[in-house]
Amino acid sequence: MTPTHLFQAERITAGYDHRTVIQKVGLAIPSQRISVIIGANGCGKSTLLKTLARLIQPTSGQITLDGKPIRQIPPKPLARVIGLLPQSPIVPEGISVADLVGRGRYPHQSLFSGWTKKDEEAVAEAMRIMDITELANHSIDELSGGQRQRVWIAMALAQQTDILLLDEPTTFLDITYQIEILDLLTDLNRKHGTTIVMVLHDINLSARYADHIFALLKGKLVAEGEPSKVITSALVKEIFGLDCTVIEDPVSGSPMVVPIGRYHRGT
Repeated sequence: MTPTHLFQAERITAGYDHRTVIQKVGLAIPSQRISVIIGANGCGKSTLLKTLARLIQPTSGQITLDGKPIRQIPPKPLARVIGLLPQSPIVPEGISVADLVGRGRYPHQSLFSGWTKKDEEAVAEAMRIMDITELANHSIDELSGGQRQRVWIAMALAQQTDILLLDEPTTFLDITYQIEILDLLTDLNRKHGTTIVMVLHDINLSARYADHIFALLKGKLVAEGEPSKVITSALVKEIFGLDCTVIEDPVSGSPMVVPIGRYHRGT
């Protein structure tokens, strides 16, 4: 199992081009659990994740890892603890699956060490977990959207971090691939204790797979906790503007949001 970490945001405010997106957000990421950030488009979900990953410097407040501000941690040591899968990663042209996954080993390599047996084992394990071993010699250009997403996640896994941040890992995927990716990430969490923080758009998938929910509204954290306590019709109305009823998912037992539309078949 991976070690536990105290990873938290202390009243952070951040944004882009002098525009504030998230405001005085304070939260502690549950260690060795799966957390999902939810909210309407433009509410600051991706901005929060990028700030947690140190891609964005907060204008006030700070992010700390085990009590130390992450801005004080050198890049490679930080990258050995926190990994990030961005929303739209750039694919190097013509690169093979194995080569791309291997790039996740960069934080563990020094100028003189070169490629080691441990690097080879980490890459092989990451590809095995994501079930892409048979694609090792294929070009990324040849793969489907679902296969590509598994390769990107494998690259993040090869980094062997204790904390994994994923920005919309299921976007643009068919529902079959969405479930497959989320099941694989759940296996990673349950078997290895990897702390996972995701941004997801689908509120029902969020409720089914999350141990902990963070709900954002216009850049502010308005609710957090277990899905069964957070996902209510009142919260969904507040953050999404959607009239709904919340029932129990017949498969998982998690909250399930059923929209109330203006028109109903048979009425």
